[in-house]
Amino acid sequence: MIFDQLINLFGQFSASVHAEFSQSETYIQLGLILAIYGLAIIVSNRIRKYVPFFNIKNEPEGHFPLQKKIISKLGDYIAPVLAVLILRILIEVDGEAANHLWIKKTALTLGILFIFNSIIKDFVSNQFVTAVLRWVGMPILFLHLLDVLIGLIEILESISLSIGNIEISAYGIARVSIFGSLLFWLGRATNKTGGEIIRKQEKLDLRTREVAAKLFEIGTFTLIALLLLQVMGINLTALAVFGGAIGVGIGLGLQAIASNFISGFIILLDRSVSIGDYIELEDGSKGVVRQLSMRATTLETFDGKDIVVPNEKFIVGTFTNWTHKDKNQRYRVDFSVAYHSDIRELVEIIKVVVSSHPQVFSGDAVPLEERPDCEIDSFGDSGINMFVEFWMEGIDDGKNRVGGDLMLMILEALQQNGFEIPFPQREVRILNESNMTALSSSNTTPK
Repeated sequence: MIFDQLINLFGQFSASVHAEFSQSETYIQLGLILAIYGLAIIVSNRIRKYVPFFNIKNEPEGHFPLQKKIISKLGDYIAPVLAVLILRILIEVDGEAANHLWIKKTALTLGILFIFNSIIKDFVSNQFVTAVLRWVGMPILFLHLLDVLIGLIEILESISLSIGNIEISAYGIARVSIFGSLLFWLGRATNKTGGEIIRKQEKLDLRTREVAAKLFEIGTFTLIALLLLQVMGINLTALAVFGGAIGVGIGLGLQAIASNFISGFIILLDRSVSIGDYIELEDGSKGVVRQLSMRATTLETFDGKDIVVPNEKFIVGTFTNWTHKDKNQRYRVDFSVAYHSDIRELVEIIKVVVSSHPQVFSGDAVPLEERPDCEIDSFGDSGINMFVEFWMEGIDDGKNRVGGDLMLMILEALQQNGFEIPFPQREVRILNESNMTALSSSNTTPK
């Protein structure tokens, strides 16, 4: 019996299709739809011709920032979007009583599904999200376009479970799961894309870009969180009152985190610390700034260790920024020579030796105060204490170490020119030598 019913339904459907396509009005409607899409393609080509952004996809990639590439992809959607808009307007003008309206509605549905599928293909790179959108999102959209989704929602809402004053329905769970996942993915994708666009703005300095990127990240996820609360059906007014009360209590226990968070913004705004600066803290810790986050700053030492410093230390404490405004630094190397050395000759020799190092600033083009200078530091117990000052770019450590090379060069120069490096000496003087001789003789007389 069921088989007979299916045969009857199929027969009725075939008869309806044959009746529709036997009328000239059906072909007029199909021709109208083809004309609409043709018109949309012509208008799209004209727009893309006169708008340069839509024509940069054939240009070298390295010459255009990310936002222009996104706009160039949007140019592919001009024709289908125009066609869908025209079809929608015609459906509203014709009204529900118009003949062969199902042809326009079918074309409209197929056009919207095509746009949705193209967006997934062009802008969604995550395979899981792509699968969810295609196998869950597209059927939901299709049911909505067929005006069947409302009935499905009512069925899902009828499947519910009450726990006290809380009512949980199958529709609510499905809505939060689907839209929550989409919002979370959208927030991550938007934050990543927006951060890349902001960081590629060469007209802005590094600190301003970092501040803008962090503010954009906070704003994006705040908006996503508010939208998710709306999807969950939570009253934001009641949440604001409740959140204010909870915030006071939590704030008392999270003062350090809040302080570091605010300090991170202050550091980025006042430009006291930047990526690549060499920092020395009060406790002796030192390293190159590798990362600035909203909670802490990461310093990398020359022996490969990372020091994570809370941002608050840079606001309330004292630190030394060796390379904040000028990467050129002055260093000194100490050594000693014997008292009988020709110091004037030695000074000139050491200046020449130090100036020969490729990383040391020297030559007539260098200001006099930045050229190598050798001087007497003090008169020691065993020799004359000398030092040589020099300027170089960067920090004298790690792969940029210069001090060790100069010590070796100075030692070789002293040896080659006959200068003696002193060692500790003591002079012993004997008083009352006659008494000491007599005492020594008595101690050596045999008994």
